[in-house]
Order: sequence, then structure tokens, then C-alpha cells
Amino acid sequence: MQDFSRYRGHARALWALGVPLIGSQLAQMLLHVADTVLLGRYAVADLAAMVTGGAYFFFFFVMGTGFGNAVIGMIATARAQGDQRQMRRDTRMALWLSGIYSVAVLPAFLFSEPVLRALGQSPELAAGAHSFLLIAGLGMAPALFAHVLRGFLSALERAQIVLWINLASLVVNAALAWILIFGRLGAPEMGVRGAATATVIVQVVTLLAFALYAGLHPALRHFGLFGRFWRPDWQTLGAVARLGLPVGLTSLAESGMFIAANLMMGWIGTVAVAAHGIALQVEAIAFMVNLGLANAVTVRIGHFYGARDAQSLAEAARTGVAMTVAISAAAVALFLALPVQIISLFSDMSHPEAPQILALGVQLLTVAAVFQLFDGLQVVALGLLRGVHDTRVPMWIALFSYWGVGLPVSYLAGFTFGWGGVGIWSGLVVGLVFAAALLMWRFWRGPALAGALAPVPRGA
Repeated sequence: MQDFSRYRGHARALWALGVPLIGSQLAQMLLHVADTVLLGRYAVADLAAMVTGGAYFFFFFVMGTGFGNAVIGMIATARAQGDQRQMRRDTRMALWLSGIYSVAVLPAFLFSEPVLRALGQSPELAAGAHSFLLIAGLGMAPALFAHVLRGFLSALERAQIVLWINLASLVVNAALAWILIFGRLGAPEMGVRGAATATVIVQVVTLLAFALYAGLHPALRHFGLFGRFWRPDWQTLGAVARLGLPVGLTSLAESGMFIAANLMMGWIGTVAVAAHGIALQVEAIAFMVNLGLANAVTVRIGHFYGARDAQSLAEAARTGVAMTVAISAAAVALFLALPVQIISLFSDMSHPEAPQILALGVQLLTVAAVFQLFDGLQVVALGLLRGVHDTRVPMWIALFSYWGVGLPVSYLAGFTFGWGGVGIWSGLVVGLVFAAALLMWRFWRGPALAGALAPVPRGA
């Protein structure tokens, strides 16, 4: 009975921290959805430019988020040890690295048009995406800075403010995008450039909101987070880089697998791409729930890692895995019970190709039911490992699982065996199964638990 009450306590703590983080993830996702809906009502060419430019931007952005994701566990560990100075150092150097990275990738946006044309995009689409990226690229630094501060506040278990700021950003972005895309209220009609401008403005405002809260809130002012910000801390910068770069590459490996799958769907035809996009959007909503919970798991595991409490660390880990399985099971049941209704919500049923899209979408959603369980397990496993500062081996596991296993199976099943879109998605499932199994093995049988009571290596 005592053990059960301990697990119940872990579940309450994870849920209290996880719910606002889940809401924050969904709010960030809806920012993109709002722009997509508005541009879809403006012009098809502008929508295509944003979709292409947005995917290009995301490729670089997801790599840069590694620093902000890595410091969640680092700050939680330092907090458990009562080391406020280290918490400040970790956050500052993550901001430094995010700024350095943002400047380094700026040429990729300035010269995006020839790059996109070299990747096979039409001159018109490449030019439209380039006009979007010239503006959107300016938002890389504020977006990554805000991501680091979001991680800092999450590690302090101040997730409620993270949620409220992200919800406010969603509302402001939708209003600004409407004004600038269509030229309302006396503003110039900017189309896709208006969507990019609105996004950059919101990214800057979001950063200011996080910075003001982190720097001026009475309960946080003693950290002096931005005092003498210009002073380098090379040891901590190296530690954050050693943890953050593998985290960024891990995220890039996973997102790259889905980008490659989208390209393979394009080889089949527009119906396959449309069905794939709808099914993936549905799965992404469920994934955001697991991602928010995984971030909460990182905070809790990082805390117990820093406190040298191996028993609580293991209990919190088991609780996080059990909650992930429960959430994934609910999504699986929904996908299997209402596939037609779900796909219909995202499709114009008056379109001539709607029956084909619906039929393939239902098949893909059935595969997504299996997909969802292992996607949830691999993301919570990554959360567990980041909590104990283990990021390099997970990076290699991700690269092997997604690119060494998942994509080859997708190609073989989709084209060699002739299973089409279902085959491509089957390969994604296989890649996620490998990732989930190997990452879980790494946490439960690797050095993480064995070293939970040993001195914490900085930047291990």
C-alpha cells in the first residue's frame, strides 16, 4: 500500500507539471495550423510557399532546440542540489549557443531560393518560399531564446506561466496574421510575407514575456539570470554543447525520417500526399500530449538524479512510462473506433478525390494506431535519458533506428513490395519500434540507473 501511494504521488506530480506543458505544446502546434488555415483562404500559391518555407525553417529550428531541451534536465539536477549559480550558468550558456547557432544558419535563409531549386522545387515555389524565409529567418534567434527560457521555467516547475504565454501568443499570432495576410485595418496586404512577419513579431513578444517573467518575478529575481550576461563561461558552454548537440541531432533524425516519408508519398501521387498529411496531423496532435509529458518526466528525473534518490528516480520513471502507455492506448482506441469521422474532419468531402483520400487516410490511421504507442514510448524514453544527462548514445540509437531501419523498410514495403502508402507508414512503425526498444533498454539496463547515486558528471 505504501508503494502504491508513492506511485500515486509521482503520478500527481507528473500530471500537475505535464498538463500545462502539454497545453503549451498544443498551442505551439496551433500557431502553424492558424497560418495554414488563413493562407488556405488567401491563395494556393502563398499556402504552398509557406508550407515549403515552413518545412525548410523547421529543419534548422529543430536542430537548434537541442540546447533548450538539454538544459531542462541540467537545471532540474542543479536545482535539486541547491546550486542556483549552476542553474544560471546553464541557462546563460544555452542562450549563448542558441544565438551563435542562429547567426550560423542565417545564410541558409538568405540563399534559400537556389537551395530549394536545387532540391527540385519549381522556380515559382522556390521564389515564394524564399520571400517567406527572408522574414521568417529573422525569427530563429528569438524563437530559440524563448525555447531556452521555456525550458528554464519548466525545470523550475513553473509550467503554468509557460502555458499562459503560449496561449496568448496563439491569439496574437492569429490576429496579426489575419491583418497582415489580407491587409485589414489599414495594413498592407502581404500574403505569405504577412504570415512570416506576424510570426516573427509574436516570437519577439513571446521572448520578451518569458525574459521579463524570468528576470523580474519576485520569486526568480534572485537568480540574476541576465546580470553580466556578456561574460563567457567556457566550461559550462562546453557542457551544454556536449549535451545539446546530440539532442538536436536526435530530433533532426526523427523529423528527417518524416520529411523523407513525405517525399516518398509524393512519388506515389497527390492523393497519397493529402492522406499522409491528414493522418500525420492527427497523429501529431496525440504526439504533442506525449511530448509534453516527456518534458515533465525530464524535470522529475533530473531532480531525483541531482538529489541522489535512486528509488524515487526509478519510481518516477515507471510512472512516466505507465502514463504514456495509458495516453497512447486512449489515442489508439480513438483511431480504431472513429477513423472515418476523424479523417473527414480534415478533408473537403465535396472534392472529387475525397473518397480516395478518405480510403487511404483510414488505412494510414489504422497503422497510426500501432505507430502511436511506440512513438509515445520512444519520446518518453528520450525524456528519461535527458533527465540523467545521457544524450550521445541515444543520438546514435535514433540515427540507426530511423535512418538505418525505418526508412529502408519504408522504401522496401512501399515500392519493392508494392504496399504503397501503407507500406511507407509500416516502415515508420518499424523504425519507432526499434527506437523505443533500444532507448528503453538504454535507460533501464544502461549506466543511467547504476550511476544515479554517483557524482553527476557535468556534460556527460
